[in-house]
Amino acid sequence: MIRLLFFAHLGEQIGEREVMWPNVPETVKKLKDEVEERYGISLGRVMTAVNEEYVRDESPLHAGDTVAFIPPVSGG
Repeated sequence: MIRLLFFAHLGEQIGEREVMWPNVPETVKKLKDEVEERYGISLGRVMTAVNEEYVRDESPLHAGDTVAFIPPVSGG
């Protein structure tokens, strides 16, 4: 199991800021694909952090990881 954190509008879109994900995909990319399919959201431009470190889509996942999805933020 892994813990997913959704920041900013992503949490609003899915209705939760934190989700416990029952299975552990091999890579961040596979996890993104599963999340996109389940919630109907796009994670294409989202930064991903695993255990508080930014990672690439090819990065492996392990049971017990915390994965944060952080969308681009604009300000002014």
